[in-house]
Order: sequence, then C-alpha cells, then structure tokens
Amino acid sequence: MNQTVLINNNKIEVQYKGDSGPLIVILTGMGCPFDEWYNIIENLRHNNRILTFHRRGLGQSEIGGRIRGTESTVRDLAELLNHFEIEEPIYIVGHSYGGLCAQHFAKTYPDSIAGVVLVDSTSVELKVLDELDLPVINEETDEVWIEKCLNYATKDEEQLREIIKPSLNDKHHHFPDKIQQRILDFQVSPTLYKAMASEIKEWKNDAEVIKSLKDFPDVPLVVIGRDKEFTIKSEMSTGVPLWELRKFEEKWAELITNQVKLSTKGELLIASNSGHSVFLDRPDLLIECIHRISRI
Repeated sequence: MNQTVLINNNKIEVQYKGDSGPLIVILTGMGCPFDEWYNIIENLRHNNRILTFHRRGLGQSEIGGRIRGTESTVRDLAELLNHFEIEEPIYIVGHSYGGLCAQHFAKTYPDSIAGVVLVDSTSVELKVLDELDLPVINEETDEVWIEKCLNYATKDEEQLREIIKPSLNDKHHHFPDKIQQRILDFQVSPTLYKAMASEIKEWKNDAEVIKSLKDFPDVPLVVIGRDKEFTIKSEMSTGVPLWELRKFEEKWAELITNQVKLSTKGELLIASNSGHSVFLDRPDLLIECIHRISRI
C-alpha cells in the first residue's frame, strides 16, 4: 500500500488506504514513522480513506536541500492532495510536532478543512516551556538535541545500529513482523536525524509564523491531551526531580487546554492511562474520536 510520489521535486513516501468515505490525513510526530499508526489506520480504512506520509528525510522520503519545517510540510501536503485529486475538505489528525504542522495547514488552507484532531500537539506557545525554571529538564536544550542529531546524521546505518540499538516497545510487538521491521529500520536512517535537526532548529520560528496567520477555521476540533499523572509516574525513573516533572506537566496541560480555543467547536479530552504516544497507549480513544468527528 506504500508508494513513492514525486512532490515538489522530492520523492515522498506515501500510504493511501481505503476506497470510500471521508479523507483522513494523519501527520505523525517528530521522528515517528507512520507504521506506528498501523492498528488505527487498519481500523479506520474500512469506512474512510486514510492518507499519511513521511516528511522529507523520514523513511523513504528524500530529504532534499531546502529547510525542513512546518511550512515545507504544508507545501508538500497541499501538493499531495492535488496529486491524488482530492478536492473536498479533509479531516486532519496531527500528533505532537505533526499537530503543529496541522495547525499551520489549517490556517493556510482553512477552506480545505472539515475537522481537526490535535493529539497531545505541540503548541504555538512552545517557547514558554523553555522559560520554566527547571534545572535538570532544561539541560536538554534544542541546541543539545540539534548537535546530537547532526552527529547521528554523519553515521551510516550500521554505525547508528550500534549507537542507538533500535528497539520495539510492548505495543509494537502486537504489529505484524513486517511493520515491526520497518519501525526498527526507520530508527537507523541518517537522513532522519538530519531532518529532525532542521525541524527542531525551525520549530519556534515556525510557531511564530503560525501565530501570525489568519484565524483557525471554525470547524469541529478535538484536542486530546496526555494523562498528567500517568506521565509523571512513567518519567520518575529518569532521574528528573518530581517537582520539575509536575511543573512541566502542568504547563504542558495548560498549553494543550488552550488549543481548544482555536475553534468555537473545540472540545478537550484527556487520554487516561496514556503518555505522549496516545496513538500507541490509547488507540481506542483516537479511533472513536476520528470516527465521531468525521461523521459530524
């Protein structure tokens, strides 16, 4: 079902499933393959058409020479819709960084949007997280991540396999063997890390651009946030002090809640017993939300 399509002079890896029904576009988070949405896509494809793709540098998508940020993702998605001759308004689902891209697309092409689901989405106010006085958490700055990613980008796949030791979590083990292997291979691509470095470098500027655009379309909007207490408990073994985890999670929850205000038709749902990867921890909730919003 995967195919490679020439979009804006770059080969983009695309997955398009389903023969009829509303079109659901899924935008994955930073460094995340669309294969991790396997169960959700397989469930939705029977009554919907599902379009997802790997951004430049991810999976089999060429990285190209231009800056990789939310704007390039918006351009590529717009061209993908033209390629597949999609003319009706779409339902867009964005997780984490993909949610930032979804907000950019929705504000750029408001008439092309029928509904939006933001899944623990990066906020356009993400810079306020860096302003929190959190000594341990703030050691992992954007600059540190960019440097690490650029270092990984100089390695070949075998070197990355030794450094990263790609692995699967418990949820991945429920996927078919072929999908599990694709997830492992995804993690050892040098271009993945070059792309991530570019996305991290640009995302705060991108957020300011998104804020400067016209209003978000007044369409059905579901904002899904992670379970704060579940996340804190999951992070306790990392060595970050409890008070830092709690302060960060409280601000994150505030930013998530504020996204509901993007539309007068917005609603907030908290994914109980889920961390940031809601698509793995609570696929049932995501499936229910997408089914519901696409039938309004």
